[in-house]
Amino acid sequence: MLYKNEYNSYTDTELISNYCQSNDSVFLGILFKRYSHLVLGLCIKYLKNEDDAKDMVMTIFEKLSFDLKKHKIEFFKSWLYTFSKNSCLMELRKKQSKLKKEIELQENNILFMDYSDDSHPNKQEEKENTILKLELALKTLNKEQKKCIELFYYQNKSYVEIVEITGYSSNEVKSYIQNGKRNLKMQLEDINERKD
Repeated sequence: MLYKNEYNSYTDTELISNYCQSNDSVFLGILFKRYSHLVLGLCIKYLKNEDDAKDMVMTIFEKLSFDLKKHKIEFFKSWLYTFSKNSCLMELRKKQSKLKKEIELQENNILFMDYSDDSHPNKQEEKENTILKLELALKTLNKEQKKCIELFYYQNKSYVEIVEITGYSSNEVKSYIQNGKRNLKMQLEDINERKD
C-alpha cells in the first residue's frame, strides 16, 4: 500500500515510463483510477448505453496495456481522449455494419418467403419442395449471379464481404444479386407453372 501511495504522486509520464520498464500493472491501475471516470463519460456520450460504455472502458484499458508500449506519448490525457473516442467510433461502425447486414438479409429473405406457403398442411414437405425448386432455378443462373446469390442467401454474407471474396466491384455485386433474384423469381414461377 505504501508503494501505491508513493506512486499516486507520479505524473502520467512517470507512470507510463515505469509501466513500460517494469510491466507492473500497478502503474496502469493508477492511470485507470485517475482517468476511468472521464473515459466512462466519453463512452456514454458516444455509445448512449451505460452497460456498453462500462464494457468499452474495460476494453480501452486492456488495449492500453499494449498500446502504451507502442507509442511515444507526451500528453497522456489528450492522447487517451482521442484513443477512447476512436475506440467508440470503431465499435459504432461495427454495430452499424451488423445492422446493415441484418437489414439486407431481412429485405432479401422476402424472395424465399414468396415461395413458402405457410397454409400448407405439411410445412416441412413444402419447405423441402421450395429448396429443391430453388436449387433447380439456381442452376439456370450465370456463374456470377449464382456465386453472389449463394454467398448472400446461403452463407449470409453482406455486400461488402461478397466484394472482398469475389473481387467484383460493389456495383457488380448489387447488379448480380438484383438480376439473379429477378431471374430466380422467373425460373421459380416457370417451375411452379410446369408442376401445376
